[in-house]
Amino acid sequence: MSDQPITYASAGVDVHAGDRAVELMKESVRRAQRPEVLGGLGGFAGMFDASALQGMRRPVLATSTDGVGTKVALAQAMDRHDTIGQDLVGMVVDDIVVSGAEPLFMTDYIACGRVVPERIAAIVSGIARGCELAGVALVGGETAEHPGLLDPEEYDVAGAATGVVEHDAVLGPHRVEDGDVVLALASSGLHSNGFSLVRRVVGASGWAWDRQVPELGRTLGEECLEPTRIYTRPLLELVRDLGTDLHALSHVTGGGLAANLARVLPAGTLATVERSWTPPPIFTLVQELGRVPQPDLEQTLNMGVGFVAVLSADRAGRAIELLTGAGVDTWQIGTVSRGGTGEQDGDVVQGAKGVDGGAVRVVGSYPAGVISTQ
Repeated sequence: MSDQPITYASAGVDVHAGDRAVELMKESVRRAQRPEVLGGLGGFAGMFDASALQGMRRPVLATSTDGVGTKVALAQAMDRHDTIGQDLVGMVVDDIVVSGAEPLFMTDYIACGRVVPERIAAIVSGIARGCELAGVALVGGETAEHPGLLDPEEYDVAGAATGVVEHDAVLGPHRVEDGDVVLALASSGLHSNGFSLVRRVVGASGWAWDRQVPELGRTLGEECLEPTRIYTRPLLELVRDLGTDLHALSHVTGGGLAANLARVLPAGTLATVERSWTPPPIFTLVQELGRVPQPDLEQTLNMGVGFVAVLSADRAGRAIELLTGAGVDTWQIGTVSRGGTGEQDGDVVQGAKGVDGGAVRVVGSYPAGVISTQ
């Protein structure tokens, strides 16, 4: 038996540090609000005035939850924590937009081995910035200190969001038609998927995260920490502008472009996608440093395409104009046709993540990209 009294603090939990973290994050959270938010920071539950839903004919709530995977290990290795929160928001709210829904509010959860107020505040500042970009209210969150479960410098983040869409405006496979085109929306880089592969490749290569890479225009770590692009506002504008001519959207996350596109196609359809774009240098670098087979690379990373849209062919020009004007480079990469995969050339993906959807055939070769690994 211990001769000294055992307190919560001696067990490794600093309640006062948590209070200081809340004070430091208040200003960031204030910027990530909407008029419908009721109450303030520190309540037991976030509250959102849902009276606007009374004006909808048949409101459908959409919800999503996610984290950022092992990208947090890179943030910890570089001791930079103000971008990972934007990654979290992007992973959560843009899954909601896939259905055509407008994300309304979000909550976050941070688990750490030790509360360092400045670090927690930096993480939350990124979450708040992401919510601002998406037009989503950050209505609450939780920071939990887990000494003995996580090392003092370790943490993980997760979040959940809720949105709403009219029932007859839900996007998805039921809208996709023969002759539709597939548009690619550029990613901002690696986003938040595949970092187990990326970190393994970098570790095996002997490269340091602070290594300057001329083709990237910055250090390797800075490139890899580039936050996930948030597509919410441009895509909601696309939904409003195109109406029923926009048929499906897909967020290119784990599984890569082909698998995620297949999830939003109806069974019996085939999307033929051409490798007509040059992936940003970071993708070539990962491939060459690790001698990663192309199929494995494409099933793990987004290859420069963070979202895809499926829509009527005669509206493709308008969609490209609107999205490019909003700062998201957009181009056509494929078409959709009725019929099975058949004996086709190219790499075919059919069905993904339990969805009995359509098929995607990827053809051609990427234009050559050169990067030095010496």
